[in-house]
Amino acid sequence: MTAHWRVETWPFSFSNANSPLTNKPTFSTIHPMLSLPEFEALVMEAMDSLPPFFQERMNNVELLVKPWPTAAELHAAHVPAGHTLLGLYRGIPLTERTSGYNLVPPDTITLYQGPIERAAAGDFAAIRAQVRHTVIHELAHHFGISDERLRELGAY
Repeated sequence: MTAHWRVETWPFSFSNANSPLTNKPTFSTIHPMLSLPEFEALVMEAMDSLPPFFQERMNNVELLVKPWPTAAELHAAHVPAGHTLLGLYRGIPLTERTSGYNLVPPDTITLYQGPIERAAAGDFAAIRAQVRHTVIHELAHHFGISDERLRELGAY
């Protein structure tokens, strides 16, 4: 399977200050546990573990790794305040495409390294499992499965 990567690097302007309200580290003080190549390797491991049936239906899908979701991405995904995204699918699900669907930019699946590492509490095995879960979750959207249906299946 050919995966296309566009990688955005971690920002260099991390703050060393704690939040004045909570005296706890802010998001900007959290540094990645894994290097970008190590994290990308986990994403590829998750993709390579998929059955061929699914891999063969991943045409025109671009995988992206970003450090954190932007405020605009959180807003567009209707993420409530205090919550974040681990991954994001943008595109037209296979179930909604017609015969006229061609010559279009690729769908994208973005994984956010910072929130995934944070959700896994910095544990490598938990990061690996969360990457795989997030990849499968976002691929489910590519195949037309909604968040509601994923909840019904116990796979959210």
